[in-house]
Amino acid sequence: MTNHKRFWKRERAAYRVLIVICAAVLVVAIIGVYFADKSDEEYVAVSEEDPNRIENGIHLRTGLVEAEGLMETVTNCTSCHSAKLLTQNRLSKEGWVSAIRWMQETQNLWDLGDNEEIIVNYLAKNYPPESKGRRENIKKINWYELQ
Repeated sequence: MTNHKRFWKRERAAYRVLIVICAAVLVVAIIGVYFADKSDEEYVAVSEEDPNRIENGIHLRTGLVEAEGLMETVTNCTSCHSAKLLTQNRLSKEGWVSAIRWMQETQNLWDLGDNEEIIVNYLAKNYPPESKGRRENIKKINWYELQ
């Protein structure tokens, strides 16, 4: 027999052994899964916390203040952007109305209908402009010359 024929014979034998080993592993795995003892497993129901839970006057999911109009604001505003956008852009009532109009004109915000007044009142009451900011300009300065 030539070397060439011997090589192919050995290759086929090795291939058959490999197939038998893979089949045996597969059969053992199927038997293991089928006969696995599942009676000891306990299924624990995972309780989901209320996403609209409020603690210490703060809506936990958004961080917004609990007050009349909170849920209308959460429903209509946080579906498009973060509540942090509301808390950082403190505006007057007119400013909030202007922001809503801008979003309606440029960002495809839907008509809020009766909710608009509720939302604007909530935002103006709980997130009004803050008077803090830059310090006042220095008025009287006693300059001196460096020597």
